[in-house]
Amino acid sequence: MSDRRAELADRLARVEERIARACGAAGREPKDVTLIVVTKTYPAEDVRLLAGLGVRQVAENRDQEAAQKAASCADLALTWHFVGQLQTNKVRSVVRYADFVHSVDRLRLVGALSSAAERAGRRIGCLVQVALDRESGAAGGRGGAAPDEVGELADALAAAPGLWPAGVMTVAPLSGPYAGRPGAAFERLAEISTRLRARHPAATMVSAGMSADLEEAVAAGATHVRIGSAVLGVRPGLR
Repeated sequence: MSDRRAELADRLARVEERIARACGAAGREPKDVTLIVVTKTYPAEDVRLLAGLGVRQVAENRDQEAAQKAASCADLALTWHFVGQLQTNKVRSVVRYADFVHSVDRLRLVGALSSAAERAGRRIGCLVQVALDRESGAAGGRGGAAPDEVGELADALAAAPGLWPAGVMTVAPLSGPYAGRPGAAFERLAEISTRLRARHPAATMVSAGMSADLEEAVAAGATHVRIGSAVLGVRPGLR
């Protein structure tokens, strides 16, 4: 276990240095960028080691794994983020542990989350996932709402009991005009965020950037980066 702790400490320090350098290049303060460590496929023991190294923000993308991990780490002072595509039949479980849901992309999901959050007596921060490869009415390759649907979804979140609009999220698209251009995609997300904050000032989160493109995300103004393999290592195989 001590070897694993040392490995995680080294990887975490490297990622934090990347964030600091990116912030320096962009004229930003490192404290303005929050690192969320995505621990999918890795055991709860790694979450505990990361918590011991100062990590407080962790993310999962599958409810079954997330629910078990959150329960086994309930004694830790952690903020849990759900970042995967979310089906309505999973929301009752997700709202029990998630403090933030990054993948709100349709009105039906807003209603289901609201009902479940109210029953659980919780208030969940929700980010609208924006599909930058999607035109209105077309399906995005990685999920998400079309840019012109963001305002309607945020309004619905603001009106929904148990929820609040926390910001926007995107994943660098694999197709469409932003394919291979993560920096441009993240700049577009920042524009969408600016318009959203004019309507919902508390929606300040801009969740963008992963292990391969965190620098581009920081340069474009991301407030939260979602980092998995750069901290935890090459994944043992997604289930």
